Amino acid sequence: MLRFCSLGSGSRGNGTLVSSGDGCILIDCGFSLRDLERRLGLAGVAMADITAILVTHEHSDHAQGVMRAARASGSAVLATAGTWRGMRLQPRAVDRVIAAEKAFTLAGLKVLPVTVPHDAREPVQFLFQQKSVRLGVLTDLGHPSQHVLDRFRGCDGLLLEFNYDVDMLQAGSYPPALKRRVGGAFGHLANIQACALLAALQPERLQVVLAGHLSEQNNTRELAAAALAAVMAGHPARRALADQQGASDWFDVD
Repeated sequence: MLRFCSLGSGSRGNGTLVSSGDGCILIDCGFSLRDLERRLGLAGVAMADITAILVTHEHSDHAQGVMRAARASGSAVLATAGTWRGMRLQPRAVDRVIAAEKAFTLAGLKVLPVTVPHDAREPVQFLFQQKSVRLGVLTDLGHPSQHVLDRFRGCDGLLLEFNYDVDMLQAGSYPPALKRRVGGAFGHLANIQACALLAALQPERLQVVLAGHLSEQNNTRELAAAALAAVMAGHPARRALADQQGASDWFDVD
């Protein structure tokens, strides 16, 4: 059984669990060790249950707690060479340098790191496959590139970024340079972009969609939920929104 859970998602810290039955993978850790332990407890997971840690990119809301979590759990860290450089770290003997677009096996899952358009050294997001079941974790991309569409088409489960509402970003308090960064081709996904991406990803196959990485300044849960409901209308997929403060439910994909 393939399952996933958000430990928290947003600009103040991100972490996602993927469980395969053969192990539990942590994707990113933007939390302190104490906060991670609290969030894991909410998800019913112990630190020792973590099999490995995957890192999407080096930005602090995704990577600042990774090595503390790795030492506490005794698990290996897997990241691209660019992400290791971005974190200003050298891999330990137990760690691995992974290559974008080259699949590997972890916890009984086929894992594919997918190149995404984001303003980091060598950012990737991840596709997990167990037999014919496919789960995508897809945040932190500036636009839904054709490559991303091709890779993530046909997922059964998906964690997808709904970062900002266009009008809220433009009218908000961010300085102009930050508005351009967030709304640019290598920033984050607007609600409308996430909807366009979902519409192109065979939504009729999806069993669950979890909206993540909502901006606390430039989005609301109501706007994101309405956008998600509109694009998924007529499809039976379970829909939910990740939260910055704590863990989500576990979502099964089979």
